[in-house]
Amino acid sequence: MTDLDVLAPFRLDGKVAVVTGASAGLGQRFARVLHSAGATVVAAARRLDRLDALADECGDRMHAVACDVAVDADCERLIARAVELGGGRLDVLVNNAGTTLTRPAEDETMAEFRRVVDVNLNGLFLLCQEAYRAMTASGGGAIVNIASMLGSVAGAPIKQASYCASKGAVVNLTRELGCQWARRGVRVNAIAPGWFPSEMTEEMWSDGPSSAFVERNTPLARAGAEHELDGALLFLASEASSFVIGQILTVDGGWTAR
Repeated sequence: MTDLDVLAPFRLDGKVAVVTGASAGLGQRFARVLHSAGATVVAAARRLDRLDALADECGDRMHAVACDVAVDADCERLIARAVELGGGRLDVLVNNAGTTLTRPAEDETMAEFRRVVDVNLNGLFLLCQEAYRAMTASGGGAIVNIASMLGSVAGAPIKQASYCASKGAVVNLTRELGCQWARRGVRVNAIAPGWFPSEMTEEMWSDGPSSAFVERNTPLARAGAEHELDGALLFLASEASSFVIGQILTVDGGWTAR
Protein backbone atom coordinates (compact mmCIF):
# COMPACT_ATOMS: atom_id res chain seq x y z
CA MET A 1 0.00 0.00 0.00
CA THR A 2 1.34 3.42 -0.99
CA ASP A 3 1.65 5.92 1.83
CA LEU A 4 -0.66 8.89 1.43
CA ASP A 5 0.89 12.36 1.44
CA VAL A 6 -2.03 13.99 3.19
CA LEU A 7 -0.23 17.32 3.52
CA ALA A 8 0.52 17.73 -0.18
CA PRO A 9 -2.84 19.36 -1.06
CA PHE A 10 -2.09 22.15 1.42
CA ARG A 11 1.10 23.18 -0.39
CA LEU A 12 1.14 26.27 -2.61
CA ASP A 13 4.37 25.73 -4.51
CA GLY A 14 4.33 27.60 -7.80
CA LYS A 15 1.18 29.52 -6.88
CA VAL A 16 0.83 33.31 -6.93
CA ALA A 17 -1.11 34.94 -4.09
CA VAL A 18 -2.24 38.46 -3.15
CA VAL A 19 -2.87 39.44 0.46
CA THR A 20 -4.37 42.85 1.24
CA GLY A 21 -3.94 44.60 4.57
CA ALA A 22 -0.58 42.84 4.89
CA SER A 23 1.40 45.57 6.63
CA ALA A 24 0.58 44.37 10.16
CA GLY A 25 -1.43 42.01 12.33
CA LEU A 26 -3.38 39.15 10.83
CA GLY A 27 -2.72 40.25 7.26
CA GLN A 28 1.03 40.12 7.75
CA ARG A 29 0.65 36.69 9.32
CA PHE A 30 -1.43 35.53 6.32
CA ALA A 31 1.28 36.69 3.92
CA ARG A 32 3.94 34.82 5.90
CA VAL A 33 1.85 31.64 6.01
CA LEU A 34 1.22 31.55 2.26
CA HIS A 35 4.87 32.31 1.60
CA SER A 36 5.94 29.49 3.93
CA ALA A 37 3.64 27.12 2.04
CA GLY A 38 5.54 27.87 -1.16
CA ALA A 39 3.58 30.68 -2.80
CA THR A 40 4.89 33.82 -4.41
CA VAL A 41 3.11 36.47 -2.36
CA VAL A 42 2.19 40.03 -3.30
CA ALA A 43 1.69 41.83 0.00
CA ALA A 44 -0.48 44.93 -0.31
CA ALA A 45 -1.39 47.77 2.05
CA ARG A 46 -1.16 51.54 2.34
CA ARG A 47 2.01 51.52 4.47
CA LEU A 48 4.69 50.63 1.94
CA ASP A 49 7.54 50.96 4.42
CA ARG A 50 6.16 48.08 6.48
CA LEU A 51 5.60 45.98 3.39
CA ASP A 52 9.16 46.61 2.24
CA ALA A 53 10.42 45.45 5.64
CA LEU A 54 8.34 42.28 5.32
CA ALA A 55 9.66 41.62 1.82
CA ASP A 56 13.25 42.19 2.95
CA GLU A 57 12.78 39.78 5.84
CA CYS A 58 11.13 37.02 3.81
CA GLY A 59 13.33 37.45 0.77
CA ASP A 60 12.55 35.67 -2.47
CA ARG A 61 8.86 35.34 -3.46
CA MET A 62 7.58 38.18 -1.24
CA HIS A 63 6.73 41.42 -3.06
CA ALA A 64 5.42 44.73 -1.69
CA VAL A 65 2.78 46.82 -3.48
CA ALA A 66 1.19 49.96 -2.04
CA CYS A 67 -2.61 49.86 -2.26
CA ASP A 68 -5.60 51.59 -0.70
CA VAL A 69 -8.48 49.19 -1.31
CA ALA A 70 -10.96 52.08 -1.15
CA VAL A 71 -9.40 53.47 -4.35
CA ASP A 72 -10.57 51.66 -7.49
CA ALA A 73 -7.43 52.41 -9.49
CA ASP A 74 -5.25 50.98 -6.70
CA CYS A 75 -7.21 47.72 -6.71
CA GLU A 76 -6.94 47.36 -10.47
CA ARG A 77 -3.23 48.15 -10.41
CA LEU A 78 -2.61 45.67 -7.60
CA ILE A 79 -4.08 42.71 -9.48
CA ALA A 80 -2.32 43.71 -12.69
CA ARG A 81 1.00 43.91 -10.85
CA ALA A 82 0.43 40.52 -9.22
CA VAL A 83 -0.25 38.92 -12.59
CA GLU A 84 2.88 40.55 -13.95
CA LEU A 85 4.99 39.27 -11.05
CA GLY A 86 3.39 35.84 -11.43
CA GLY A 87 4.32 35.50 -15.06
CA GLY A 88 0.74 35.85 -16.25
CA ARG A 89 -1.13 34.01 -13.51
CA LEU A 90 -2.93 34.60 -10.24
CA ASP A 91 -4.00 31.70 -8.03
CA VAL A 92 -5.01 33.08 -4.62
CA LEU A 93 -6.54 36.32 -3.33
CA VAL A 94 -6.89 36.94 0.40
CA ASN A 95 -9.15 39.96 0.96
CA ASN A 96 -7.99 40.91 4.44
CA ALA A 97 -7.87 44.72 4.42
CA GLY A 98 -10.47 46.19 6.72
CA THR A 99 -11.40 48.99 9.07
CA THR A 100 -13.91 49.64 11.82
CA LEU A 101 -15.51 52.40 13.84
CA THR A 102 -16.78 51.99 17.39
CA ARG A 103 -19.56 54.49 18.00
CA PRO A 104 -23.31 54.45 18.77
CA ALA A 105 -25.21 54.01 15.52
CA GLU A 106 -27.15 57.23 16.03
CA ASP A 107 -23.90 59.20 16.16
CA GLU A 108 -22.18 57.63 13.16
CA THR A 109 -22.09 60.02 10.20
CA MET A 110 -22.87 58.89 6.69
CA ALA A 111 -19.32 59.78 5.65
CA GLU A 112 -17.97 57.46 8.35
CA PHE A 113 -20.40 54.70 7.42
CA ARG A 114 -19.49 54.96 3.73
CA ARG A 115 -15.76 54.84 4.49
CA VAL A 116 -16.10 51.56 6.40
CA VAL A 117 -18.26 50.06 3.64
CA ASP A 118 -15.84 51.27 0.95
CA VAL A 119 -12.91 49.52 2.61
CA ASN A 120 -14.62 46.38 3.90
CA LEU A 121 -17.06 45.68 1.08
CA ASN A 122 -16.72 47.77 -2.06
CA GLY A 123 -12.98 47.40 -2.40
CA LEU A 124 -13.27 43.69 -1.65
CA PHE A 125 -15.86 43.27 -4.41
CA LEU A 126 -13.72 45.05 -6.99
CA LEU A 127 -10.69 42.96 -6.06
CA CYS A 128 -12.81 39.82 -6.40
CA GLN A 129 -13.87 40.92 -9.88
CA GLU A 130 -10.33 41.71 -10.97
CA ALA A 131 -9.01 38.46 -9.49
CA TYR A 132 -11.78 36.47 -11.18
CA ARG A 133 -10.74 37.78 -14.59
CA ALA A 134 -7.09 36.95 -13.95
CA MET A 135 -7.85 33.52 -12.47
CA THR A 136 -10.15 32.40 -15.25
CA ALA A 137 -7.49 33.41 -17.75
CA SER A 138 -4.93 31.15 -16.06
CA GLY A 139 -6.96 28.09 -15.10
CA GLY A 140 -8.81 29.03 -11.92
CA GLY A 141 -7.99 29.92 -8.34
CA ALA A 142 -9.18 30.54 -4.81
CA ILE A 143 -10.52 33.71 -3.20
CA VAL A 144 -10.54 33.85 0.60
CA ASN A 145 -12.48 36.77 2.03
CA ILE A 146 -11.80 37.71 5.64
CA ALA A 147 -15.24 38.33 7.09
CA SER A 148 -15.96 38.30 10.83
CA MET A 149 -18.17 36.49 13.28
CA LEU A 150 -19.83 39.93 13.58
CA GLY A 151 -21.11 39.39 10.06
CA SER A 152 -23.46 36.82 11.56
CA VAL A 153 -24.24 38.18 15.04
CA ALA A 154 -24.61 41.61 16.60
CA GLY A 155 -21.58 43.34 18.03
CA ALA A 156 -23.46 45.16 20.80
CA PRO A 157 -22.66 46.09 23.50
CA ILE A 158 -19.61 46.96 21.40
CA LYS A 159 -21.24 49.37 18.95
CA GLN A 160 -20.02 48.91 15.38
CA ALA A 161 -22.97 49.32 13.02
CA SER A 162 -20.99 49.96 9.84
CA TYR A 163 -18.55 47.15 10.59
CA CYS A 164 -21.30 44.61 11.29
CA ALA A 165 -23.22 45.70 8.20
CA SER A 166 -20.20 45.47 5.91
CA LYS A 167 -19.07 42.10 7.24
CA GLY A 168 -22.60 40.72 6.99
CA ALA A 169 -22.54 41.76 3.34
CA VAL A 170 -19.18 40.05 2.86
CA VAL A 171 -20.64 36.83 4.26
CA ASN A 172 -23.48 36.67 1.75
CA LEU A 173 -21.42 38.11 -1.10
CA THR A 174 -19.03 35.20 -0.54
CA ARG A 175 -21.88 32.73 -0.93
CA GLU A 176 -23.16 34.42 -4.07
CA LEU A 177 -19.78 34.73 -5.80
CA GLY A 178 -18.94 31.18 -4.82
CA CYS A 179 -22.05 29.88 -6.56
CA GLN A 180 -21.69 32.15 -9.60
CA TRP A 181 -18.04 31.38 -10.27
CA ALA A 182 -17.61 27.74 -9.22
CA ARG A 183 -18.04 26.37 -12.73
CA ARG A 184 -15.37 28.75 -14.00
CA GLY A 185 -12.86 27.26 -11.59
CA VAL A 186 -12.80 30.11 -9.08
CA ARG A 187 -13.61 29.01 -5.55
CA VAL A 188 -14.81 31.75 -3.18
CA ASN A 189 -14.98 31.14 0.56
CA ALA A 190 -14.45 33.16 3.73
CA ILE A 191 -12.92 32.99 7.17
CA ALA A 192 -14.91 34.63 9.96
CA PRO A 193 -12.55 35.27 12.88
CA GLY A 194 -13.74 35.96 16.38
CA TRP A 195 -11.76 38.12 18.79
CA PHE A 196 -8.08 38.14 17.84
CA PRO A 197 -5.46 40.66 18.95
CA SER A 198 -4.65 43.03 16.08
CA GLU A 199 -4.19 46.72 15.39
CA MET A 200 -7.92 47.01 14.81
CA THR A 201 -8.80 45.50 18.19
CA GLU A 202 -5.88 46.75 20.31
CA GLU A 203 -8.17 48.90 22.48
CA MET A 204 -9.93 45.72 23.62
CA TRP A 205 -6.77 44.32 25.17
CA SER A 206 -5.67 47.53 26.89
CA ASP A 207 -9.01 47.84 28.65
CA GLY A 208 -9.66 45.46 31.54
CA PRO A 209 -13.46 45.29 31.31
CA SER A 210 -13.29 44.71 27.53
CA SER A 211 -10.82 41.85 27.91
CA ALA A 212 -12.99 40.36 30.63
CA PHE A 213 -16.02 40.67 28.36
CA VAL A 214 -14.28 38.61 25.67
CA GLU A 215 -13.11 35.96 28.13
CA ARG A 216 -16.51 35.73 29.77
CA ASN A 217 -18.43 35.26 26.54
CA THR A 218 -16.03 32.97 24.64
CA PRO A 219 -16.47 29.28 25.52
CA LEU A 220 -12.68 28.86 25.35
CA ALA A 221 -12.44 31.81 27.79
CA ARG A 222 -9.78 33.64 25.78
CA ALA A 223 -9.06 35.49 22.57
CA GLY A 224 -7.59 33.68 19.60
CA ALA A 225 -3.86 33.53 18.89
CA GLU A 226 -2.76 34.58 15.41
CA HIS A 227 -1.47 31.10 14.52
CA GLU A 228 -4.94 29.68 15.10
CA LEU A 229 -6.05 31.02 11.71
CA ASP A 230 -3.16 29.39 9.81
CA GLY A 231 -4.94 26.11 9.18
CA ALA A 232 -8.18 27.74 8.04
CA LEU A 233 -6.29 29.96 5.62
CA LEU A 234 -4.21 27.17 4.08
CA PHE A 235 -7.27 24.94 3.78
CA LEU A 236 -9.32 27.51 1.86
CA ALA A 237 -6.42 28.84 -0.23
CA SER A 238 -5.20 25.43 -1.37
CA GLU A 239 -6.45 22.39 -3.25
CA ALA A 240 -7.27 20.83 0.12
CA SER A 241 -10.64 22.61 -0.17
CA SER A 242 -11.26 21.80 -3.85
CA PHE A 243 -14.90 20.81 -3.18
CA VAL A 244 -15.67 23.72 -0.84
CA ILE A 245 -17.69 26.56 -2.34
CA GLY A 246 -19.31 29.62 -0.75
CA GLN A 247 -18.62 28.57 2.82
CA ILE A 248 -17.91 30.70 5.89
CA LEU A 249 -15.37 29.05 8.19
CA THR A 250 -15.90 30.60 11.61
CA VAL A 251 -12.89 30.56 13.95
CA ASP A 252 -14.15 32.18 17.14
CA GLY A 253 -13.49 29.93 20.13
CA GLY A 254 -17.18 29.04 20.23
CA TRP A 255 -18.60 32.59 20.44
CA THR A 256 -21.33 32.05 17.81
CA ALA A 257 -22.11 28.52 18.99
CA ARG A 258 -23.54 29.72 22.31
